[in-house]
Amino acid sequence: MDQLLPPELVDKAREVIERNRAAGRRIAVAESCTGGLVCAALTEIPGSSDVFEAGYVTYSNLAKQQALKVSADVVETFGAVSVATAWAMARGALDASGADVAVAITGVAGPDGGSPTKPVGTVVFARAERGDDPDRIVADSKLFDAGEGRAGIRLQAALCALELLEP
Repeated sequence: MDQLLPPELVDKAREVIERNRAAGRRIAVAESCTGGLVCAALTEIPGSSDVFEAGYVTYSNLAKQQALKVSADVVETFGAVSVATAWAMARGALDASGADVAVAITGVAGPDGGSPTKPVGTVVFARAERGDDPDRIVADSKLFDAGEGRAGIRLQAALCALELLEP
């Protein structure tokens, strides 16, 4: 077996590693609904240790609070799937890792867990860069097709997160 993950994911991870290596940047990832898929894709690339600093899989709210210093008030006020939580996760990963850029992913991959305001397929992304104004929020929310199923939502979320890691 040459690679464990879908080719499109590995190809995107290779591009991210190469572009960040050329830019001299170290990267970190904080994942929730993707459960380490982005980290797995990045480490599928030989030599990724030149660029990839750290990955945090913080699936529970408590893990987000303990590992990434996401405030309990943020999670309670806005929910785990929110711009506020994703941004706090990205800032936490940046601070904990010492990387130059960090991306966070949190969402509802399904098939359960959705709500009228955050249906299955809702995924929120955030990016934090060292040296940026900490009040500057770079975040986005996407609604992926729930018909793609859990695996499809997670794959699309991982691909989006990798795009955010590009210089």
